[in-house]
Amino acid sequence: MSELITDIKALQNETLENLKSSKAINTVRAYKSDFQDFGVFCIKNGFKNLPSEPKIVSLYLTYLSSKNVKISTIKRRLVSIGVIHKIKGHYLGTKHPVIIENLMGIKRRKKDYQKGKKPILINKLKQIIDVINKEKEADLKKLRNKALLLIGFAGGFRRNELVSLDVEDLEFAFEGLKITLKKSKTDQFGEGFKKGIPYFENSLYCPVKNIKSWLNVSKIKKGPVFVRFSKGIRITKNRLSDQSVALIIKNYLIIAGIDSKEYSGHSLRSGFATSAAEAGAEERSIMAITGHKSSEMVRRYIKEANLFKNNALNKIKF
Repeated sequence: MSELITDIKALQNETLENLKSSKAINTVRAYKSDFQDFGVFCIKNGFKNLPSEPKIVSLYLTYLSSKNVKISTIKRRLVSIGVIHKIKGHYLGTKHPVIIENLMGIKRRKKDYQKGKKPILINKLKQIIDVINKEKEADLKKLRNKALLLIGFAGGFRRNELVSLDVEDLEFAFEGLKITLKKSKTDQFGEGFKKGIPYFENSLYCPVKNIKSWLNVSKIKKGPVFVRFSKGIRITKNRLSDQSVALIIKNYLIIAGIDSKEYSGHSLRSGFATSAAEAGAEERSIMAITGHKSSEMVRRYIKEANLFKNNALNKIKF
């Protein structure tokens, strides 16, 4: 009997490890950060945070709303609380009526319309590349940044996917570049996902030619594709962080005289999807690049792109 109990405990521990491994590292980190805020709320009010119960979570959501936290952040915090409970082996009914109905009420009372960050469309991306070319900084750093932004856009990458790329994930072909994404937010089983980026006619803005130039000049043969620099111009073997992608984007936007507050590290990914939709690309072909499992977000990009293209006012002559 004792052996059976030991076996069950071992299975429980292994199951918890599997649950942790099912999420990308950055995702788990974000969940923990959100849960810490919930923990502080519980400690201050004398509640137990783990395991918690629906009515306590509902109170926390109301508290966040009173602090004018965005509805998207409130929803994310709820997901995080549920996931941490699952990882720790507890059940929490996040779909309980006391939570869902409260959330609906918060949304209606706030009349929340979230103005998301703007996408970096193709013309804006070209403007940024032109700014990089004119910048008085080390040529090697300019090569890295151009390759980073162009590949990030053309592959519709999330920031963490972009910086996680290794040389071993790249395969140059006659038609362009094949990139194997080992793991992503929507590929939790780590089955891998391939993207194809063809050559562009204009070599100045061609992602494939720019990443080739970066790898050739930097002499990076294995490991991280996008690495950090130390003391300005010395290449290290350390992988660039996902936060660095946002900082690089914002830096060049400022130099270009564009309001950087309107954009984020996600603007490359949304910029690709919106630009592709504007050019008439089908929903499925966009999803084949971005890796979206649900068409909901892609349809939002398409709707944004078609605001003027299919506008009834175009039929009216003034």
